[in-house]
Amino acid sequence: MKISNVFKHMKLVMNHKWVVFKLCCKIGQPWRGFMHDWSKFSPIEFFESIKYYNGHKSPITVCKAEKGYSEAWLHHKGRNKHHYQYWTDLSIPDKTVIMPYKYAAEMVCDQLAAGMVYNGKKWTNHTQLDYYMNVERKNLINPHIDNFLRAVFTEISESGIDKILTKKNIKDLYEKYCIRMENFNENQI
Repeated sequence: MKISNVFKHMKLVMNHKWVVFKLCCKIGQPWRGFMHDWSKFSPIEFFESIKYYNGHKSPITVCKAEKGYSEAWLHHKGRNKHHYQYWTDLSIPDKTVIMPYKYAAEMVCDQLAAGMVYNGKKWTNHTQLDYYMNVERKNLINPHIDNFLRAVFTEISESGIDKILTKKNIKDLYEKYCIRMENFNENQI
């Protein structure tokens, strides 16, 4: 484990948190942006991320490729409700549930920020849609949340972040594509 990786990883995490914070402010959720990803400083996440830090992609991805799993990821997704994996339960009939709005909106900001930070100057308005459709979407995700994410990333690819990432627009897209569980009844099944 290199000492330089400690500082590089901290810089990467803080840069990611800063971008998430700025994007969350755009959608009217500064508190979600501020609270985003503090678990990355817990020992289990921090030390594994330092060990697998490479500067090009997530240390979690590198760890998974080497070990087949990542303890940091298992810890992270179990404590951070802005990951759709947090809302997955293989013991229920539907396996996935619809994330509440505040976490789904933070997830959009998180995914955009990750793309921006890891791609740097190579990031374009199309980056997140391409990544989502070719990588992320292959995972187990609620179909309503999938539709929401595709809509947001498609609109960003067509019109840009500044136009699409607003409190009203993200809320409208969520309400268009996601059925609120508390409003769900037998007549809608």
